[in-house]
This record gives sequence, structure tokens and C-alpha cells, in this order.
Amino acid sequence: MTVPDRILAVTAAAVLLAGCGGTSESGPTASPSPGAPSMTDAQAPPDRLVIDVTIEGGEVTPTNAQLRAAVGQPIVIKVSSDSADELHVHSTPEHDFAVGVGPGQSFQFTVDMPGRVDVELHQLHKTVATIQVR
Repeated sequence: MTVPDRILAVTAAAVLLAGCGGTSESGPTASPSPGAPSMTDAQAPPDRLVIDVTIEGGEVTPTNAQLRAAVGQPIVIKVSSDSADELHVHSTPEHDFAVGVGPGQSFQFTVDMPGRVDVELHQLHKTVATIQVR
């Protein structure tokens, strides 16, 4: 490597290090160029199994749904209900969620052991879903 090449390499390294200087109280010291994709260290969220549940007039939708999920996969149960109940997930570990009156309730859990997982409403004595976890 010649002296001019070394000077160029040291200058390039110094510029790169200066650009990675971190953040100040007002935000990052370097801003992305227009049109460049935003880069972060965050990973994309894993796929989730979402179960939409409606409780109205003593009836539950769905009832006895047969679903599949993977061990560790986030499972979200979204509930709109006109009455209070308790949602019980027979898994390892087990999960209990208090269902209130109203729309937009959301309960998330994961299952750590493969097997059959029943999701039940205790007051209505209904099985919402059975999830085969593999």
C-alpha cells in the first residue's frame, strides 16, 4: 500500500467513525438521505395467530374452532363482549384473562409446550377454540 493509499484509508475510516458518533439529546447526529430505507436494530414481529371472538346475548363466535400454532408463536385473542366472563387457556403455562364488557379487548400469550390447547369461556361454559401447538 502506498502512502497516498494509506492516507486515503485512514481518512475514510475517520469519516466513517465520525458518522457513527451516536445520539445527542435532540436525536441522532446523522440523518438518512431522502428516499433511503430506514434501518433499525429491531426485528420484524413474528407471525401471530389472531382469534376474533364475539360474545353477544349469551352466544359465542367462534365456537369449537380448530386452529394451529407453533411453540412460542404469539397468540392474540381479540374480544368484543356484552357481558363479563373469564377466558381460560389450558396450556403450559396456563393463562386466565378477565373479559369485561366492551369492544376491542386484546389478550396475548404464547404456549411453551407442544400439544392440544383449549380456549374456554368459564361463565358461558363454551370452548372458543382448540389450538394444536407444534
